[in-house]
Amino acid sequence: MNKIITRRELNPTVTLMEIEAPLTAKKAEPGQFVIVRSHDDAERIPLTVSDFDRDKGTVTIIFQIVGAATMRLNALKEGECVANFAGPLGKATGIDGLNKVAVVGGGVGCAIAYPVTKKLFEKGAEVHAIAGFRTKDLVILENEFKTHSTKFFPMSDDGSWGEKGLVTNALEKLIESGEKYDEVITIGPLIMMKFVCALTKKYGIKTIASMNPIMIDGTGMCGCCRLTVGGGTKFACVDGPEFDGHLIDFDEAMSRGRMYSRFEQRKREETCRLLNMKEGGRA
Repeated sequence: MNKIITRRELNPTVTLMEIEAPLTAKKAEPGQFVIVRSHDDAERIPLTVSDFDRDKGTVTIIFQIVGAATMRLNALKEGECVANFAGPLGKATGIDGLNKVAVVGGGVGCAIAYPVTKKLFEKGAEVHAIAGFRTKDLVILENEFKTHSTKFFPMSDDGSWGEKGLVTNALEKLIESGEKYDEVITIGPLIMMKFVCALTKKYGIKTIASMNPIMIDGTGMCGCCRLTVGGGTKFACVDGPEFDGHLIDFDEAMSRGRMYSRFEQRKREETCRLLNMKEGGRA
């Protein structure tokens, strides 16, 4: 059992939890993830390590409430415990030799982009962080990005936060202005990463994309997280989660990600009714 030290709502659908997990905190690096189960009978949820404190022995996760499993996790309070917290899993972000990098995050993917940005910045790299959200009300980690990047470019679809437009608009403007990057790292919705990678391919800039497909065990045995990369099969949990963005079959990944959408919606509705009954004292 791992205790929830801090719980904070970052926006109406995204929650931050700092979890007591000293063994995981000791080894965790940006780019890696953990498998969390809120209760003994809950689903396993793969969540990226958003931050860690080796001295305190804590790991921070940030998750979006999208289905039954995340609804149950979100219902837990400070001082309560999650049933399982396994990790770190996956490969850490490769930052050796990178002197100038653009990190492009979108939506809740910014929770993954932030620790990568922070690590690069602390290692002395020039980091241009681009963060995109649909609207101001959904923004997370604004101050953290400002603190741990050389330059920060906020973007929103409706113009209510930062500059109006897409993250690809900001990135192309920087490239066209003469900025030369050793690498672009992109993390966010699949459709966003697809277009970021299409843009950087046009300019011949190496690009790494962090993938978050359907996953169960996180050790490569279930095969659910398989992707096609460079014409071959890769598993996000053990081969990734980061891959050469110019080699990923994003269309296949998006198709697989929609396979269980109806089932997820039904389970979400069932869980919502159950939680409402418990809050009302009727169950």
